[in-house]
Amino acid sequence: MNQNMKINSNTFLLFLGFLFSMFLIPQISFADVFIPTHEYVGYFDSNGIYTVVGNVKNDLDYAIIPTVSISVIDDANELSKTIQHIPLAPGNEIPFKIKFPEILGKTPILMPAEISFEKTKTDVIPIDVIYDETLIVHEDGHLTGRIINSGSETLSNFKIFAVIHGFDNETLDMGESAAPVLEMKPGEIRDFTMYPDPKFSSKVWYYSCFAVGQESIIVLNVPRNNDTFTIQYDSSILLSYPEFNSQGTILSFSLIQGWEFQNYINLEFPRYSEHESFQVFLNDEHVDSIQSMDEWGNWHVAFLVEPKSEGILTITGFNPQGNLIETILIPDWIRNDVDWWSTGEISDLEFLKDVDYLFKKQIISIPSRDVIDESQWQIPTWVKNPAGWLLDEKISDNEFLNMIENLVKRKIIKI
Repeated sequence: MNQNMKINSNTFLLFLGFLFSMFLIPQISFADVFIPTHEYVGYFDSNGIYTVVGNVKNDLDYAIIPTVSISVIDDANELSKTIQHIPLAPGNEIPFKIKFPEILGKTPILMPAEISFEKTKTDVIPIDVIYDETLIVHEDGHLTGRIINSGSETLSNFKIFAVIHGFDNETLDMGESAAPVLEMKPGEIRDFTMYPDPKFSSKVWYYSCFAVGQESIIVLNVPRNNDTFTIQYDSSILLSYPEFNSQGTILSFSLIQGWEFQNYINLEFPRYSEHESFQVFLNDEHVDSIQSMDEWGNWHVAFLVEPKSEGILTITGFNPQGNLIETILIPDWIRNDVDWWSTGEISDLEFLKDVDYLFKKQIISIPSRDVIDESQWQIPTWVKNPAGWLLDEKISDNEFLNMIENLVKRKIIKI
């Protein structure tokens, strides 16, 4: 078989798989936000770690932030983990994957997932998978294809996700693009690659339920000097068993990177000093890393891990003697926008987009918020005076945020 015939054959199988997923698999519709039973499975991955994958669907007519709780019974012990996903637009879906390295038994029982959600507002991300001859499932089970930014704005820091199916239509795994797209301009076309767990490489038939988004953030709480140190990280690499040394200066993890390609980790830490300088080591070998501070004032340490790596990840440079530096509540760019809006230099709509951003980042929140079209957003002009007080330091950041939250709750500000 020549190369062109092989590509066409693989593409045909891919599209045949899509047809099966659309017409032969019954869809469960007991709720408007749900995980189809045929797309919710648990398995031991190629590293022997129990893994749960699923696919959250939103059939509501508004966007939501879904929270998924997964429980597994292992030798009469029940283990539970919860993730909060990114905002999910109406009519969209997003796969997820959760690992349970704590499970030691051979026959764990996966319990039904519990889903809760809160209403939010988000736009559909205009990144489309191109369904043509370039979308190929290869013999080793990995997928290559292309995406296009069909919108009018540059998008940044996102990944492509998909549910991976076997020859009997069963769900095998959740796939994600091998590397995040850091920036993509309107009309731009990019290649992407997606791999299954090596355990399933010979069983893959097709990929479905393509979704665009950022990974769910994993939160780890680590005891340190009679306190709790909170870590967040974004990676498909498994980090487990975090622990500080007795001085609180060195943090270590157990790391498993089972993929056949370079993978990345982005760790977020609270600041205890302006002068903390971190170094990263894997099995005592130095790893090049980048240290930065985000708009909320938290440290970030990002680095790459080589294929098929595992061992002890160590990060040095923590200052246990410093005092926790409070997270920045209002980023400088929003603070500038507040000033410009109060003096009429930017429009109401531009300011309300900043307010909406604070809700999306959950800096401010209310129990329920009506989702309305952007063209109906409203804010009374008299709010400009107290907004100006923020820049004059007549009110604190917390007082300003509480004021905005209260005005939205009372529907004086409509977004």
